[in-house]
Amino acid sequence: MTVWKLETEALRKEYPGTVALDDVSIQWEAGKVHALLGKNGAGKSTLVKILAGAITPTSGRILLDGAEVRIANPAEAFAQGIVTVHQELSLVPELSVAENILLGRLPMRKKLGVSVVDWPAAFEQARAVLDEMEVSLDVRRPTRSFGVADQQIIEIAKAMSFRPRVLALDEPTSALAHHETQHLFRLIRQLTARGVTVIYISHRLQELKHIADTITVLRDGRLAGRVEMADATPDTIARLLFGEVMRNNRPDDLKCEETAVFEVRHIGLKDHLFDVNFTLRRGEILGIAGMLGSGRTELLKALFGAEPFDEGEVRVGDETITAPTPARMKALGLAFTPEDRKSEALVQPLSIRQNLCMAAMERIAPTGLISRSREKPFVDEQVAGLQILISSAERPVASLSGGNQQKVVVGNWLNNQPRIVLFDEPTRGIDVQAKQQIFKIMWDLSRQGVSAIFVSSELEELLEVCHRILVLKRGRIGGEVDPAACDFNRLFALCLED
Repeated sequence: MTVWKLETEALRKEYPGTVALDDVSIQWEAGKVHALLGKNGAGKSTLVKILAGAITPTSGRILLDGAEVRIANPAEAFAQGIVTVHQELSLVPELSVAENILLGRLPMRKKLGVSVVDWPAAFEQARAVLDEMEVSLDVRRPTRSFGVADQQIIEIAKAMSFRPRVLALDEPTSALAHHETQHLFRLIRQLTARGVTVIYISHRLQELKHIADTITVLRDGRLAGRVEMADATPDTIARLLFGEVMRNNRPDDLKCEETAVFEVRHIGLKDHLFDVNFTLRRGEILGIAGMLGSGRTELLKALFGAEPFDEGEVRVGDETITAPTPARMKALGLAFTPEDRKSEALVQPLSIRQNLCMAAMERIAPTGLISRSREKPFVDEQVAGLQILISSAERPVASLSGGNQQKVVVGNWLNNQPRIVLFDEPTRGIDVQAKQQIFKIMWDLSRQGVSAIFVSSELEELLEVCHRILVLKRGRIGGEVDPAACDFNRLFALCLED
């Protein structure tokens, strides 16, 4: 008879005004890797926090081997053999490997009537855990002296020291290179061979066929379905993740010229980008599609000089650049709206006015004398043109909604009259109406001859907005798509294919 190691039965979690989990019943079998998927806000984190004892469900049950268990806090989760390794590592960098593996549980001995740490026993216990995982690390060395991949292994070793029956891994490969990921996969397979149930959360869908046995998908807080990895196709995964995808069409009058304004030649960036080549035309909106970890953000940062590339060159008009810097690319007419607008694009305590003027100070105050009267026409133009909803330009930009903050990011760069705008996830965390306004901004810029490179995790957005789409896979351009001749499922499949 099949033994199900872990089950959730009709789990529900309510918060004021929202339901994060709604009647979720899942079974995870022992000795297998079970991928848990879902878009942001689907309920994955809520479910894992319930299993980890960080939050309690409103209703429903958790069962281990058919028996209901109570998990009111992390200690009770540990006692039941359920351990979670979160995306943000919880290691103490200055402590040794052994101290991190046995944190809070170091063996003690009596010395002159006083309890002290039994260091030989601690090192032996830590080595025993690593030996069982077939990993060789110096348990006496400080954890900070190891790279990210080894620190991830130390975190898993810490989890394994609890002798878990269930191990939940939240985005374990997000900071790992390809060869480091393969090593982690071998380690995970060793654990499942010993009967450990592994719940594997990842946005890197292309890696699932190399590690997962089953796929379970949450959508809008509900169980969308479960499928065996051997039976999963890109169409199946897309249907479970996204349901029926509604697609709007790009305006018919949106044409781009054949004139090349930006050329990317043989760009390489260690562990991220490999021989990337493409051309951007005047007025073109060029989409970059790819799964998490494909190198999309690294590409835009490299093109803007925020993360200098190791090889290759870019050509802007008649200028060829082999070592771009943000200052030089800005002077050549490039603008960059980064993915993390709050920490990389805006200065939250400063006013809306100040944030709208930062990129264009040379135009606003060419003599270096800054005044509000000089800034006012630039602020007024963007507030009116982008329909930024504000009561006063002197209010902190942090007081705005996500959509209006994103418009401030764009308006700041438009004040510098760019020829090319690099958009990295410009619609993340904003509502549907604000998204449509961002799309309209891109289309209006295209009509003015301004070109754009648009990165988005929402593939339907790329199909709706762009003239052309490049598929980026593991740092390489893996294909080109005409949105008019491609549907969502096909684009999703192209992103997944090796």
